[in-house]
Amino acid sequence: MCGIVGYIGKQDAISIGLEGLKRLEYRGYDSAGLVGFDSSTKKIFSVRKKGRISNLENALKGNNFQSNSAIFHTRWATHGAPSEKNTHPHHDCKNKIWLAHNGIIENYGLLKEKLKEEGHKFYSETDSEVISHLIEKYFKGNLEQAVIEALKLVKGTYGLAVMSENDPQKIVVARNSSPLLIGLGDNEFIVASDPSAIMGRTKQVIYLDDGEVATLTPTNFYITDLNRNHKEKDIEEIDWKPEEAQKGGFPHFMLKEIFDQPNSITDTLRGRLVLEEGTAKLGGLDEVREKLKDIERLHIIACGTAFFAGLIGEYMIEEYAGIPVEVDLASEFRYKKHILDKKSAVILISQSGETADTLAALREVKQKGVLTLGIVNTVGSSVARETDAGVYNHTGPEMAVASTKAFTSQLTVLALLTLLLGRQRQMSLVQGQRICKELSQIPDFITQVLKENENIKKIAEKYKDYKNFLYIGRKYNFPVAQEGALKLKEISYIHAEGSSAGEMKHGPIALIDENFPTFCIATSDSVYEKMQSNIMEIKARSGKVIALATKGDKRIKEMADDVIYIPKTLEMLTPILSIIPLQLFAYHVAVLKGCDVDKPRNLAKSVTVE
Repeated sequence: MCGIVGYIGKQDAISIGLEGLKRLEYRGYDSAGLVGFDSSTKKIFSVRKKGRISNLENALKGNNFQSNSAIFHTRWATHGAPSEKNTHPHHDCKNKIWLAHNGIIENYGLLKEKLKEEGHKFYSETDSEVISHLIEKYFKGNLEQAVIEALKLVKGTYGLAVMSENDPQKIVVARNSSPLLIGLGDNEFIVASDPSAIMGRTKQVIYLDDGEVATLTPTNFYITDLNRNHKEKDIEEIDWKPEEAQKGGFPHFMLKEIFDQPNSITDTLRGRLVLEEGTAKLGGLDEVREKLKDIERLHIIACGTAFFAGLIGEYMIEEYAGIPVEVDLASEFRYKKHILDKKSAVILISQSGETADTLAALREVKQKGVLTLGIVNTVGSSVARETDAGVYNHTGPEMAVASTKAFTSQLTVLALLTLLLGRQRQMSLVQGQRICKELSQIPDFITQVLKENENIKKIAEKYKDYKNFLYIGRKYNFPVAQEGALKLKEISYIHAEGSSAGEMKHGPIALIDENFPTFCIATSDSVYEKMQSNIMEIKARSGKVIALATKGDKRIKEMADDVIYIPKTLEMLTPILSIIPLQLFAYHVAVLKGCDVDKPRNLAKSVTVE
């Protein structure tokens, strides 16, 4: 959840590092700090501040540090409240060894007690500080050797960047279940926990794997494991453009990313629809295509928004490919007993590809020898590298914490996967071609939906002061209701629940009165009449109704207080369109309430700790 940036080279490390750190602001954080080696004084210096990066920048004003190597960090509190003493980078007893750490050290309590007995003095409440004292204990002039010896005693997760005043021409980095990459520039190296931090400096990157340690100098680098065995690594290229991470004239990243969805879905579909054969070509699955023909059961594992995408994928795959699908929250998957065999495959969905619970579930599954597939947006991420095969979203960076375009891209990939699996089995050529044609029109349909923005903003103004909301839907749109409620909770801090409309009489209807509005997804599909009945039940109890309906549906206006329309498409593809008004509604409510839309409180973009 925290962010790490490190720089070593010939340029001004402070300006480069701060630029990278700002690109990580979307991840969420409560404090920021840096440590660098001043080439004029030959001393290490550090500045740490609670709050935004701007506080850190203000603290740097008037200082004339001359540094070509530095480490930067944004912290999201786990151990210890947000405060200057708990802000990274952390140091040892002598203020000579400094480090930034992402992750959680599970045995820090035992290590801390032992180090105290040996005379070490601790100043923070964090688990991370323990590592700096361990490195101090083993430091004998060679920083990477001390880091390796220290890490052999550590249990837990870490993305780590370390500097020492007594071995100054180095930054040592290490990884275990917390993402870390090295950007290869022109006579410079940049360390980052997220590819977005290095955009604009280089596209050439090396991703560290678990158990690897990299030593960076101004002119070279080398990578080993914890036993000092040399590791050869492939250089990969990031295809994101720097301008994709800018707001492009929009007031917030979230609004930009909502309006980017015609383009992001076009990119997800590009080159993947095979109309003549009524199927999809997914290059990332070519090596396992024959294995997929024999799969008799699928498990989808994900967290948060990606989990709701998986629930919609379950409907798609079961209806059109005839394969039983089970969808699990990654955080619960390891605590259930699953029937997994060679006829099973597991799909893991993660925008970042670094979600801690999803990665833990993946590693659990791989021990059972089951085929694993990833749906991931971030090239070179852990899920992308550790699954047997997979599909990239190709949506570009998603900077807002609340996911929008990644969600619709995930739905699009699941529709493509349904095409591929269905055509291998029961789906006819005509049916496959029809789905292909409808998918190709989705970007244009989204453009039509976005024209409802001003209408949605007016509806948001009407409802912004309500304290509770209910979102209801059926079949494909039941998970959309859950995702719509999540969006409102995430960014406006209004309590909202997503419920199956068919369950209204089994409890939720007790909540309905004039102060409890309901967002009803009532598109013209196989469950339309049932949704009409639900709306009438709500209105009979003085409940206010915002209806999401299909263009041309005039009857809905007679029942609902407010209506938002989307174009007609295949029922299985409706969620790609129906979620967008819900995204816009949540956005406008949050803005009207004065909330920090892109960086909502208590949340982080990539949840890299359990």
